[in-house]
Amino acid sequence: MWPAGAGGRVPCPRDTALRRAAFSGNLSALPSHLVPSSRSVRVFISANPEDTMAERSALREHVYPKLREFCRENYGLEFQVIDLYWGVEADEWDSPELQKSRMKLLEDCLKSSAGPCFVGLLGEKYGNIRIPGEVESAEFEMILDAAIEAKLETRILEEWYCRDENAVPPAYYLRPKSEMLKSYQNTMESSSSSVNENKWQDISEEIKNIFKTAVKLLYEKGKMKHSQAKRYLSSAIEDELDFALGKQTPAFLKKCVCYIRKIANIERFVKIPEMGKYMDVIHTAGKYLRDPEAHEKLIKLRDEFIPTIVASSNLRVYTSVTHCDMKLGYSQEVENHYIEGLGKQFYEDMIDIIQATVQQNFDTETDLLYDEVLQHSSLCKTYSSFYEYRCEALNIVHRYILPSKIGHINPLIIYGGPCTGKTLLLAEAAKKAYSWLQEEMGPDSDPVVIIRFLGSTETSTDLKNILQSICEQLAVNYRCLIQSYPKKIHDLRDLFINLLNESSFHRPLVIIFDALEQLTDSDDGRKLWWLPIHLPRSVRIILSTLPNKHGILQKLRCLIHEDNNYIELTARDRKMCSQVLKHQLLRVKRKVTSGQQIYVNEAFSKCTLPMFVNLTFREVRNWRSHKDVDESSLCVTVHESIEQLFWSLESKCGSRLLSRALGYITMSKSGLSEMELEDILALDNSVMYELSESVRQSNPLRIPYIYIARLKEGLHGYLIERQVKNVTLLLWANRHLQLIAQKLYLHNEEELREMHTIMAEYFLGVWSGGRRKPFCSNDQYLNSCPDRDSRGMNKDEKHCMDQTAFDRQAPDQPWVFQCNPLEPDIFFINHRKMTELIHHLTRCGRTDDLLYGVIMNFSWLYTMIRIGQFDKALSDIELAYTCSQEKELKFLASTLRSIKFKVVKYPGSLSAELQQRLLPVVSSLPKLRHLLLECDKDGPKYCSIVPLHSSMDVTYSPERLPLSSSCMHVTEILPTFNPSTIIAALENGSISTWDVETRQLLRQITTAPSVILGMKLTSDEKYLVVATTKNTLLVYDNVNSCLLSEVEIKGSKHCGIMGSSSFINGFTLSTNHALAWLEASKDVTVIDLIYGWPLYHFHCWYEVTCVQCSPDGVYAFCGQYLNTATIFHLGSGEKLATVTSEFSSGFVKFLLILDTAQEMVMVDSEGSLSVWNTEEIANPQLTDDFDCRREDSEVVSIELSEDQSAVLICKALSIELLDTRVWKVAEKFRAKHNERFISAVLSKNGNCIIASMENTSAIFVWRRDTGQCMASLQEISGTIVRLIKSNHHNMLLSLSTSGVLSIWDIDIITAMSNIDKSGKPIQRLVLPARGELIYTLDGSDSVHKWNFSTGFIEAVFKHEGIVENCVLTSSGEIMVTSDDKCSQYVWHTVSGENIFRINGQKISELMITHNDQFVVSLCEQNASRVWRLATGHRVCNILVALQNAFITTANTFVVGMAKNKVLAVSLWTGSITKKFCCDDGASIVDIKLIPDCPDIIVFITSTETVNIWSLTEEVICRRVQLPTNFLKNLEDFEISPNGKLGIITRGDENINVLDLYSGKLRVVHAPGVIWRQRLSRDGRYLVYICFRSEEDDDNGAVSSLIVMRLADGKNIGACSLYKTPTFLALSQRHLNIIIGFDDGSIGTYTVVDRVDAALKIKIATSNSRQIFNNTTQVIRPKCHNYSFKVTADCIWRESTEVFARDSPITVTEPDVSEATPTKKHNYCYERVCSAIDCRGHSFASDN
Repeated sequence: MWPAGAGGRVPCPRDTALRRAAFSGNLSALPSHLVPSSRSVRVFISANPEDTMAERSALREHVYPKLREFCRENYGLEFQVIDLYWGVEADEWDSPELQKSRMKLLEDCLKSSAGPCFVGLLGEKYGNIRIPGEVESAEFEMILDAAIEAKLETRILEEWYCRDENAVPPAYYLRPKSEMLKSYQNTMESSSSSVNENKWQDISEEIKNIFKTAVKLLYEKGKMKHSQAKRYLSSAIEDELDFALGKQTPAFLKKCVCYIRKIANIERFVKIPEMGKYMDVIHTAGKYLRDPEAHEKLIKLRDEFIPTIVASSNLRVYTSVTHCDMKLGYSQEVENHYIEGLGKQFYEDMIDIIQATVQQNFDTETDLLYDEVLQHSSLCKTYSSFYEYRCEALNIVHRYILPSKIGHINPLIIYGGPCTGKTLLLAEAAKKAYSWLQEEMGPDSDPVVIIRFLGSTETSTDLKNILQSICEQLAVNYRCLIQSYPKKIHDLRDLFINLLNESSFHRPLVIIFDALEQLTDSDDGRKLWWLPIHLPRSVRIILSTLPNKHGILQKLRCLIHEDNNYIELTARDRKMCSQVLKHQLLRVKRKVTSGQQIYVNEAFSKCTLPMFVNLTFREVRNWRSHKDVDESSLCVTVHESIEQLFWSLESKCGSRLLSRALGYITMSKSGLSEMELEDILALDNSVMYELSESVRQSNPLRIPYIYIARLKEGLHGYLIERQVKNVTLLLWANRHLQLIAQKLYLHNEEELREMHTIMAEYFLGVWSGGRRKPFCSNDQYLNSCPDRDSRGMNKDEKHCMDQTAFDRQAPDQPWVFQCNPLEPDIFFINHRKMTELIHHLTRCGRTDDLLYGVIMNFSWLYTMIRIGQFDKALSDIELAYTCSQEKELKFLASTLRSIKFKVVKYPGSLSAELQQRLLPVVSSLPKLRHLLLECDKDGPKYCSIVPLHSSMDVTYSPERLPLSSSCMHVTEILPTFNPSTIIAALENGSISTWDVETRQLLRQITTAPSVILGMKLTSDEKYLVVATTKNTLLVYDNVNSCLLSEVEIKGSKHCGIMGSSSFINGFTLSTNHALAWLEASKDVTVIDLIYGWPLYHFHCWYEVTCVQCSPDGVYAFCGQYLNTATIFHLGSGEKLATVTSEFSSGFVKFLLILDTAQEMVMVDSEGSLSVWNTEEIANPQLTDDFDCRREDSEVVSIELSEDQSAVLICKALSIELLDTRVWKVAEKFRAKHNERFISAVLSKNGNCIIASMENTSAIFVWRRDTGQCMASLQEISGTIVRLIKSNHHNMLLSLSTSGVLSIWDIDIITAMSNIDKSGKPIQRLVLPARGELIYTLDGSDSVHKWNFSTGFIEAVFKHEGIVENCVLTSSGEIMVTSDDKCSQYVWHTVSGENIFRINGQKISELMITHNDQFVVSLCEQNASRVWRLATGHRVCNILVALQNAFITTANTFVVGMAKNKVLAVSLWTGSITKKFCCDDGASIVDIKLIPDCPDIIVFITSTETVNIWSLTEEVICRRVQLPTNFLKNLEDFEISPNGKLGIITRGDENINVLDLYSGKLRVVHAPGVIWRQRLSRDGRYLVYICFRSEEDDDNGAVSSLIVMRLADGKNIGACSLYKTPTFLALSQRHLNIIIGFDDGSIGTYTVVDRVDAALKIKIATSNSRQIFNNTTQVIRPKCHNYSFKVTADCIWRESTEVFARDSPITVTEPDVSEATPTKKHNYCYERVCSAIDCRGHSFASDN
């Protein structure tokens, strides 16, 4: 299915002759449609239009769409039916133009269809004979004479047929019906169209009768041959059947089908008027009779001709005999029954023929080079077919191409203006070059011709792509094995030069580049540095270019000096043009009169471009000899001629249909196929509305194909076909045509957007699957609502919509066509959707569809990566980001870059890799939820591992912009509404507006020679206000960067003597005002920003230190020395109040205005704080104050949270958070020793604090609730000196010492705080048998309780010492632990209570019985004990030390190993009841219990023997000998539940699967050294972690988690781990995987094997997935801390236990231990027993 890339391999024998011909450029060996499977299935329907209308309508509505879907899904091909009668009015059925088109399309279908090509529908009607459109003059006059001889009136024939001398030979043609009927109409009183139709029917019948009678007479007399007579006497269906079936091979006839419908005794019903359409009826002597002559012809055709064909071939013919209703004849019911059977049979036959004749072709799906070569070859054949001129230029090219053994060889350059025929000349040269070289060098030579039409394909404009594709094609032809292609462009050019030297005189090489001006400027392609000037003798390079585009021709003249290497194509002379026109006309049997030739010559005197000659030919070939011609009959420029050509088509196709059809073709990215054009026009309501009423009534679904046929015929040679990825596309032959079509049809912006929307909806599949599109172009609501079900519509509206809505039969548009659902990797790509959809979505502005329909669509992303288009997918995501500015797209792009190596190598791992990286940030970037849900839905098809909770640290790199060489030069930085745009002021007086992402300078202002002190933006960003050292405020229009006003800030008499030399101390802005004050000034100047003049001064008591305006812009608050603040009214300048804090030693450094609580907060220079109630603005009241004067009281920055619930005060040595509701310090963070804070800000939701330290190049993130530092992000550009927070977006700006500005997304940064960590490496994971909880041990004094679904820590259980062991009951409600302080603890996990504590012995291992009743505490030095969990009482002592112990399923024995023995100790007596000793002195290496066989033990001995031991019978059931030295490095040993398989790992890259029944050992290779393995509970899957090899460059991944299906040994899922794993565990109930990491975090995963689809329910019901369906963010549960009991309830001595007095457990004698307990005893007993008994099932007592 997936062949290797063509360029990296030597061609092998499987390469077809077709493929070799394409790669070597032997175009003559290629068929007309290039690749057999790259054509569509085109079926021509031959039928009489009258009697098959119902059948054809039913097939069109119900069968064709299904067949189309079948072909698209299974072969990646289109299924197209050509039925030209459909949509054509009845009076046009026998028109000569229609019959001519039918025969032409029939021939095309027979030649080009990839599968079935012809279907005949034949009934009881023979059909009318045809009216000839044109008859040679000699024959016509002979027929006219015969008609006169037969005494027929010939006047009508003479009126309707006119002699044309321009035909060669001269002929009579049928005058246009519209013209003749118009003259009839003028002579009649009535002018209705119905009269015209009836008149035409009478005229046509009379003309047919004259021809029939005269031709019969001539045939009888022998004056006319049978073949001549047949043209006048046969019906259209006979001609079509004869042409399609008459002279074909049996193999070809397999692709044809005929359906014959016979109606028994139909003659009886001839009198019923409705039966006239089912048989040929004549009216004679007042009676209706069946036409005997037509019936005779029908019998010959149906019962003689077709059976004869069947007898000699495999033609499928089906005959159906239908019986009429006795009263009604061939009634509707009878017809419907026949149609139903026909539809089923038609569908089955088409499927059979398609499967028998069409081959699945995956070559062009995966071999990008092959597809590129085919596209250029297809274009070359098309262009060369239009080459008319046999000029000297072709001869020069011919001579140049022939090999020469002397002289220098340089490239040949062909240049000329637009429409001079450069492309056609090169196409003709490329087509003939192969044969020219073979003629010269002999038939044994094997030339190579490579052609590239630059700009014609997606990859043919970029130099790197062009060079690589040519190198690959050269490598295939010259059999060069290239392992990988260089990534650097200069290395690629060197490879290109080296490959040129592979050519020889036996295998000469010709490379042709057309249109060099289409090269992009990337890699300096237009400078032509890559072009080899001195060529090897067997190499020829031909180039073409425009003379004055990008200086390419001038550059070539500098490189190649010889004039002989240049051919200029100029306008031809007039005589040559006339000669060419004459030859063109003669080829179609036409000429012009001498009078007409005068005007042709006149036109050629004004323009002689080849394209103009061709356009003139198209016009004059339709001139009749009697046509009046003048100067205006012909256009005189190419541009006018093309416009005239388009306008002439409007009468045939309709103006709206033509404009929209050509518009859609022009605006498409790479052209449209015929079927796509039909589909899109059908979705365009304006086009459907233009169709005639009769057509719309009978056909509300589609555009009749006749219009497409007329369009193609009218633009033949200009609208050309090209093969692209298995699809034949219509596109313009040259750029000139495209530009004119664009100018004529795509000039209106509103219509352009509407057309892009229709195309986007088509490729999105909005109207597929039977969805009905409303037929009302004005209803914006209906047109803009893709889900047309029931949104807000009442019943009447729904009914109205149903009445006017129709299914337009648009096809489904999946990203891939899945051939086999069980094999997801075998598919055809929907290349058309891939190519077009994003193009149209971006242009019609549908960003939501772009976001969720494409970019966030997992299928799109996977398919792009699977077909090797990773970089294209990345560029599409960046394009979508440019359109929408959604930061989720930016993060997705960076995420994909970081996993590129892995997913390109293993595309199936995409879903798991994405989920791991996106899950931590999805609460901050909510639009990523859609992609995660898509990963859940489609990801398990390719990778069975689904991350449920990811603890991966977010890798994040900010956008960086160098502003200056040093931070000292940067005065001010302002964020703006646009998250990527900032305004920066430098001390040299320049103010620059930058786009940080593109690093583009958008605008720049200079204030030089003034030095900038500061600048601010108004809240609406209308004004930019700058303070300068000249004591002026400059007010700029921020949008246009123009200076509006300059206001000088003057001191007043209150400023004292020094006031004049003071600089502006500060300024602030309200909506329309600026407030500024000078140093040591008591006055604040208020400036009106709109008019740019000062309004008044605010006079304060003391020197002003800060000013703050209220959010509504009504009041100004001025902070001063001596902790005083004054309130002014901004509108009037009135002083309202002055307040002073009791801490009056400092000055007011910051003012905060809480408008919601109506409070003002004053923060002084020493950090003290006072809160004033401003509800009564003229009389503020002090409500709270804090005296914070300490050594760390220097305030660095202050911030009010967005919801005004908290105030963050950043001091040099600490950060404080105040709760504004109670005005208390809620949290406080202190800096480490010798560290100082520079700045701190709050996250948007207030859950995190982001800060920077002095002399550090990192940003730190702290969690408010735990105080834990969650992340430290390094700034590579240097030490951070300033942090600026954006008020509009959750963005943070940092400035480093090197003058580099970085923009950080706080949402992404704070997402890291969503990951809980215990702080130390996880050493052990303990899981209950049921429930959604995880308990971890990390070598500390705590056990952490985690929620499985969310990954959050719910509780922490504190112990006195380091926790060493932990066990849980089945329900998980009771936990027993032990620490290194010789203590054991029993905890209630729900309430967190330490129920009781036992001291006295150091425990090496804890176990709990399966019925949750007893605990086994194993000790290494002292006696081990079995004790009752409910009471704490000892059951028995175990005196032997056991290792690797476990309790049997029946709760009877503790089985373990001791040196060279396996021991089974009774749980009730403590005595050894069963044992096995190794006789040969060997020791026990490992021991396991088989879960499904509780009495069978498996152990491995040092003699490398696996022993299976029966516990009950105390015998070895089976022994399996392992290879020598196999156990030298034993790492792990697992047994399947049924005991059949043993999985052994030895610390290497192999998994050893041992069959314990047969003793066979199978080795499975792993991708790396295996670290841990675990077998699933059901034994179906092996989960293991292996470390990566050093050569794998996977962006920080240290290991891989892999799941292997043991049934077939296949790896069904792999997922990279980016932290060092420390523990691996599997849940018992489902195949959930939990991994502990070295940073104290855990990751949870589940396995969804597509073989077991029921497991998919786990994801849907998982809490971690349900959060994505909610719009709210994840609410983190509060983490509870539970502590241990300080005093022990029981102390173990050597053989007894002593209970404390206040213990809840009372000591009783052994014989009465089961008596009724005391109250204290009862309390504990009930608590533990209630927890144990709530398990849902009970175990019988074992003793």
